[in-house]
Amino acid sequence: MELLVHDSPETVAEAVADRIAGLIAEADDRFSLGLSGGTTPEDTYRALWARAPRWDRVDAWLSDERWVPPDHERSNGALVARALFDDADVSFDRPRWSEFLTPADSAAHYEARLRHIHRESGPDLVLLGMGEDGHTASLFPGTPALQVQDRWYVANPVPQLGEQRLTATFPLLWGARLLMVLVVGVGKAQAVRSSFEKATPAGLLGEGGAEVEWHVDRDAASLIA
Repeated sequence: MELLVHDSPETVAEAVADRIAGLIAEADDRFSLGLSGGTTPEDTYRALWARAPRWDRVDAWLSDERWVPPDHERSNGALVARALFDDADVSFDRPRWSEFLTPADSAAHYEARLRHIHRESGPDLVLLGMGEDGHTASLFPGTPALQVQDRWYVANPVPQLGEQRLTATFPLLWGARLLMVLVVGVGKAQAVRSSFEKATPAGLLGEGGAEVEWHVDRDAASLIA
């Protein structure tokens, strides 16, 4: 895993937006882009929107989602659509939600869609965040999805939050060409250090075949840099 330290949250967002826009521009064919929710990725999305990449060649999807209606204020998909895809002509796949569906059914349907998108190769890029507990996507410490090896996308109960999440699993993330983890703030400095000691779910991202870049500000890197 590579650690890239930037001066501030703003420079993290700008640098990552530049990197993503460049990768999309260099793509010879379709570009698979996995996206996450959260404040830090949202700042990056706004910076990326201003760069107006070639959205017509992008297949966008979510690394994880909360089990809420698609227009709910806590929905990752709603955040991404609002911050990044306003008026953009892009293929953006989101998990299905209905009061008549279970989270497990929705995850299975979404996995089938992702396997269709990636029938020839894994994701080109997945953008991820990390919580103070070291979770990434919705792979929280102590939850069942951490142990899943035969699925790409599952429903994951998170007892510490009292809710269900839908999440990409390590097999899908490890199959990506590039994973980018965005972390800012001194409150996550301990989790960053623990991750580089492989003591958190985020720290296991480097256990597969994907290249992993950590883009952090100086505060988040303060215990290891």
